[in-house]
Amino acid sequence: MQGIFKLYGWNVTSYEPIHQGLINSTYSIKTNIGDFILQSINHKVFKNPTAIDANINAISNFLQSKHPTYLFTHLVPTQNGQTLVEWEGGYYRAFPKIEGYALSVLDNEHQVEEAAEQFAKFTQILKHFDAHLLQDTLPHFHDLNLRYHQFTDAIQNGNAKRIESNKEAILFLQSNNKYVTTYNKFIENKEASKRVTHHDTKISNVLFNKINGTEKAICVIDLDTVMAGYFISDVGDMCRTCLCAVSEEEKDLNKVVVDPLKWKALQKGYLHFMKEELSSFEMDHFFFGGQFMIYMQALRFLTDHLNNDQYYGASYEEQNLVRAMNQIQLLEQYNQLA
Repeated sequence: MQGIFKLYGWNVTSYEPIHQGLINSTYSIKTNIGDFILQSINHKVFKNPTAIDANINAISNFLQSKHPTYLFTHLVPTQNGQTLVEWEGGYYRAFPKIEGYALSVLDNEHQVEEAAEQFAKFTQILKHFDAHLLQDTLPHFHDLNLRYHQFTDAIQNGNAKRIESNKEAILFLQSNNKYVTTYNKFIENKEASKRVTHHDTKISNVLFNKINGTEKAICVIDLDTVMAGYFISDVGDMCRTCLCAVSEEEKDLNKVVVDPLKWKALQKGYLHFMKEELSSFEMDHFFFGGQFMIYMQALRFLTDHLNNDQYYGASYEEQNLVRAMNQIQLLEQYNQLA
């Protein structure tokens, strides 16, 4: 690592890996001029790291000009002025370390409200930034048409044994393709705007800190998936990951229960900054955000199971089936909120 440290001009006193997040490798660095986060970009997942670098810099420049006090993970340049470093076959970038902590599980609805506020504030504060300037770092990431097409292809061409043994789950997802119809009507409506959208609004992508004894969310992190998108992506991913006390890995479906208090907290937090930004048409589709995202994730997990775990991989035989059934249960529980 010493070679890359020299590029930044750092005299490093200590460094250690941060074991949080599944995609990128991340290190906490202590230097003579301050503390930093050094992170490699997984270019097997993100095939165009320069697009990520360009997006973050474009947003960073806008915020420094228009909202200089907004807490943001601005990139640190090397001594040569680069914010993306290609080194030993990898791609690296650095950020100043912000004092705070990320949560992997939610203990209460206050945390949900705080997180939702920060994700909403991120989009709201960038409302005058032209989202169409952003490059797609993961093309068609939340394209429900694509995900349903991949699902139907897997039914035709996937593992015949797995297809046969999972007819009930397949039928459930087929019988709920109304969500694809609603999605298409949504994106085709002129009142559905594309904005700067985070696209990965799980709880671990917000930093928290204690301020005057109160736990507060202070900023959004992990900006690799920031692209132009629809608000239902961010609301939906929060619904999928914040409303239930267990994760998508939970095998006991009796534990997959949606907390209505967390749902109310999510709405309150997100609408604190975004209520005046959303059209009446978009507000009418707020609840659909959760349906859209949970249904899409169920499709993706079952598709991968039928395709012999090519995308997500599996540490045991039916892991993606477990994940799919978990999301199907979550969707049914979520719909009881309506």
